[in-house]
Amino acid sequence: MTRRGGDPVPLGEALRRFLDRARLTERVEEARAVPEWAERVGPAIAAVATPLRASRGVLVVAVRSSAWLMELKLREPELLERINAGRERGRIRKIRFVLEGP
Repeated sequence: MTRRGGDPVPLGEALRRFLDRARLTERVEEARAVPEWAERVGPAIAAVATPLRASRGVLVVAVRSSAWLMELKLREPELLERINAGRERGRIRKIRFVLEGP
């Protein structure tokens, strides 16, 4: 990709343009919630809950036990605040907690 004057466009800029045109920027930002989970929620919660995926504003999180699932459901507003702190795009609006498989 080149600019009007024929100068090459930096790869990062070209990728940002592509994501914007394809309307994927929001989804890419949203997906960042998965690798950032442990840092945002802290080690105690990260030890018992694992994010699986983020899609259309919903973060799906596998939880180790039903007791923790209920606890985290009660704390969902607080967790959403932590996850979305500093985020302008790709905000998570809901967390769906599921029990971890065997």
